[in-house]
Amino acid sequence: MGRKTHRWRWLLALGLFGGLTANAGSPVWAIHGEHNTVYLAGSVHLLKANDASLPAAFDRAYGGSKALVMELDMSKVDPMQAASFMMEHGMLKEGTTLRATIGEDRYRRVSAEAERLGVPTEVIDMMEPWALGLQLLEMQYMKLGFDAQQGVEQQLQHRAQADGKPISGLETMADQLGVLEGMSYSDQARFLDMVVTEMHDVESETQSVVTAWRTGDSAKLAALLSDEYKSFPALYRLLVTERNKRWVPQIEKLLHGNQDYFVIVGALHLVGDGGLLDLMRRDGYKPESVN
Repeated sequence: MGRKTHRWRWLLALGLFGGLTANAGSPVWAIHGEHNTVYLAGSVHLLKANDASLPAAFDRAYGGSKALVMELDMSKVDPMQAASFMMEHGMLKEGTTLRATIGEDRYRRVSAEAERLGVPTEVIDMMEPWALGLQLLEMQYMKLGFDAQQGVEQQLQHRAQADGKPISGLETMADQLGVLEGMSYSDQARFLDMVVTEMHDVESETQSVVTAWRTGDSAKLAALLSDEYKSFPALYRLLVTERNKRWVPQIEKLLHGNQDYFVIVGALHLVGDGGLLDLMRRDGYKPESVN
């Protein structure tokens, strides 16, 4: 699996946060249907090799489940297909440049970060702002030692394949990448601003996020992440709220089955107003923390 097929995943998992309700103790929840249980876990899509062990609740949920469900079934993503999608959808139309799209001041800041990370000017000039933002973010995380292969999904995917457990996804690669592609150029430029502004604080802030995730400390995660993204509600709605609404019917369908499932989504999709736990409670389910 090529690294570039993963470039959007850290952002979609831990780049956004809405208002959260406190929950400390576990990033895994159990939701009971009439004849089965669906375990719902918050994930971190990239981890460092020396900090890649999963909380014990993941082992309990995995061991009790017959099938794995993730945001995206990465085992079915063709790296060539992903590269082709980015070439088709992540490049500006001929005759258009990034400089003209985002303005001179933004362009100077962005090109400086691109140069630092080794991305040639002629490359960034051709890229849609959303696609460039994801590439710069991916390269920064790689430079800091964060790796999708060490992330929650990749660990569980490899384990499920070895154990013969079926894997499925809640959405497709086109669904995920299309979320950002569909933004106006004005919002794409704001997104690119956010990436460049946060670039040099990524390591310390991400380590704090991972620590809070391991303990299921949603209040801490809220303190770390929520304020900035409240100023960009359109992005939060696209990346979190609307996707959650599309996923809930799929999760509830699993609860009408006869076998147990383990559903893993980005940690920020679970909690807060409009989070998956909130939406499931509104529909009459009673999620229980798995400790």
